[in-house]
Amino acid sequence: MNKTLKENYIIRIKSRIEQDGETEQVELMTRGSFALRGGSYYITYRETETTGYEGNVTTLKIAADSSRVAMLRFGPQASQLVIEKGRRNLCHYETGYGSVTLGVTADGIQCGLSPKGGTARFSYLLDGDVSTVISKNSLEVTVTHVN
Repeated sequence: MNKTLKENYIIRIKSRIEQDGETEQVELMTRGSFALRGGSYYITYRETETTGYEGNVTTLKIAADSSRVAMLRFGPQASQLVIEKGRRNLCHYETGYGSVTLGVTADGIQCGLSPKGGTARFSYLLDGDVSTVISKNSLEVTVTHVN
């Protein structure tokens, strides 16, 4: 993990969760780091009390070719979600009640990032097993450099 997190970017995340006929939308704006390494963009930020994951650090690894997104949360509520086009992945997720394994299937991935920032959008389905969709989730992440 980064020894010191250079928080020289504004990270704006708009999330939408559709579950049991209900839709919840959340918008978060925070400072974080942003880098292009090995064909993927890395967006890293500290979670806050607002998100319910205070004490955790989250990294989004978004493939520049829009093929894959990894959402990695480090800390007390660690999780790892891998979203890939054309593939269902089993992913580990920590909850306040223990850990759970969920199926994750990409609905769409669009990487509009450049080394200077930009916007990425992705959506995915979470399931308890192949036939039981738990929720449809979508995120829009905008990265802006701060002088």
